[in-house]
Amino acid sequence: MNGILVSVGAFLIAIGVLVTIHEFGHYWVARRLGVKVLRFSIGFGKPLWMKRFGKDGTELSLATIPLGGYVKMLDEHEGEVAKEELHRAFNRQPLSTRFAIVAAGPIFNFLFAILAYWTMYMSGVPGIRPLVGEVEPSSYAMQAGFRPGDEIISVGGENTPTWESAAMSLLDVALGQGQAEVVVTDEQGAERRLWIDFSSAQDILEKGSVLSNAGLTPWRPSVPAIIERLVKNGAGERAGLQANDRIISSDGTAIEDWNHWVDYVRERPETTISLEVERDGRRILLQLTPDQVMDDGKAVGRIGAYVRRPDNSDNDMRVVVRYGAFEAIGAALSKTWEITSLTLRTLWKMLLGQASIENLSGPISIAQYAGYSATIGLATFLGFLAVVSVSLGVLNLLPIPILDGGHLLYYGIELFKGSPLSEAAQLAGQRIGIAMLVGLMMLAFYNDLARLFG
Repeated sequence: MNGILVSVGAFLIAIGVLVTIHEFGHYWVARRLGVKVLRFSIGFGKPLWMKRFGKDGTELSLATIPLGGYVKMLDEHEGEVAKEELHRAFNRQPLSTRFAIVAAGPIFNFLFAILAYWTMYMSGVPGIRPLVGEVEPSSYAMQAGFRPGDEIISVGGENTPTWESAAMSLLDVALGQGQAEVVVTDEQGAERRLWIDFSSAQDILEKGSVLSNAGLTPWRPSVPAIIERLVKNGAGERAGLQANDRIISSDGTAIEDWNHWVDYVRERPETTISLEVERDGRRILLQLTPDQVMDDGKAVGRIGAYVRRPDNSDNDMRVVVRYGAFEAIGAALSKTWEITSLTLRTLWKMLLGQASIENLSGPISIAQYAGYSATIGLATFLGFLAVVSVSLGVLNLLPIPILDGGHLLYYGIELFKGSPLSEAAQLAGQRIGIAMLVGLMMLAFYNDLARLFG
């Protein structure tokens, strides 16, 4: 229950912040260019709270459906406008003014992402060294020459100090030219240059991460299977497990370490396990049935137990990427461009059928990621906000009627033909846009539900 509350809370904070940033872009530019703003709403539907502010009496509103927002401006298409205020109506503005107001929302999303990344890099981004664990036989990674224990130093000339940066660089290769040089060092520190080739890959952009699809598994340190604490009313606590218990064997199979134990449990959702544990020097037999949960669309077992990690057991694996104030600006700009480019290319690959549409996420998945990132730390949550902010910016710039990009498309046509589109054409476009947006939302919800329930 606590996890659900954290996810919902983090989701509401994230969406509230990002929607406010987006709509503030429209509002701020409209005010600066002399357009009267009637309402600034966070959320859709019936207002839960409303307050007037400013000399124009603009309504600030919090509405019931927290999945968006809008800025309502004075406009003759929306109602009668007093003669003395016609010069402040949106529809009476020159094309350049209307274009700037509409484009401001997505632009503010990108500016926020840059600010979030700048703050994140200033505070330090925690990560894990990109050490390779297992390499799947006959995989792209095996064909490239990866070996267990290799550390990925760079991909395509880009340094990869963490697993996240390595995964992003490999995704960039899969979406782009399909081939790249990878520099690795082995366990003795000897450098090797590998050549990974995704150019003929049909499954590298399918469901799942690019790392697993490439056949790479991050290295995990061996930690004894000793329980630190248990989740209240979890499967482990219900079975009688206690803190400080050491897992000796499961169904007669000796448990080598915590990773072995986790894998054993994940493969047996809702399956009773005969368990032998060591407690205070004594051997105890228990019957344990892992709960079934969904992880990336797959049913896995979980017991609600945390491992006791030896002091400094994984210090050698942890890295912190940190920049000075001026360096962080360049890193933030580069990261924002990278995420924008990857988002656009992924969408394009989906349209071409070369990437799985199961990679689309809806509000349920976003809430889960928000809760997870919020529990890890500020830097991780800022990174999450930046990614979603870029996604909102890109989505709103798509040339779909009713979105900002659709309006910008109309303005482009107006510039070309010298007059606005007819109201009939705009109405038809809105209907098409609504149908496309509803279809996209339904697909995202379907993917979310498929991940939850398989």
